[in-house]
Amino acid sequence: MRKLLTLTFTILGCAAFYPRPALALGFSAPKPQFAYTDASGKKQSADIVDKRYPKKIVQPFAGASKIDPKLRRAATIAEERAHAHSLKKCWQFVKEALVAAGVVKSRPQTPLAKQAGQELVKNYGFKKLPVSDPYQAPVGSVLVYDAKRAAGHVEIRTEDGFVSDFRSKIPSHRPLLGVFAKS
Repeated sequence: MRKLLTLTFTILGCAAFYPRPALALGFSAPKPQFAYTDASGKKQSADIVDKRYPKKIVQPFAGASKIDPKLRRAATIAEERAHAHSLKKCWQFVKEALVAAGVVKSRPQTPLAKQAGQELVKNYGFKKLPVSDPYQAPVGSVLVYDAKRAAGHVEIRTEDGFVSDFRSKIPSHRPLLGVFAKS
């Protein structure tokens, strides 16, 4: 009995002063699981997240604090309205998203997508950002592309990729004229 008591106090003392080696003694409980039935009727389970992370992510996206938060809302609106494939109406869909989010008070009038940047700067208070890589554009910014004998292309940067009248994980292959955002 005396040896057992000494051994118990030794183990508890090790656990108090050396917690990592004490974990190796096998005092761990099984991970909690959440059980559910999926749409096909099959039983599934998933780990329950039981750790809290005390530090908040202050700026989840680079440059996000420098642009108007309404632009992020415009990106969400455009994403909700977008189709799987192009309808060849990119500038029309981007205009509607900007108006719906309250970024611009009236609908832009330029007919060609490649003219979008000039009009946004001239009439709506946008600024051209010093960004040449579409992947580095802040979420909500408007990307304008050129085309030699066509209307060009306009899209909005989203958290997952790019959106205009359709969603895409990759930016347009056309030459980038500029990335525009409002402060």
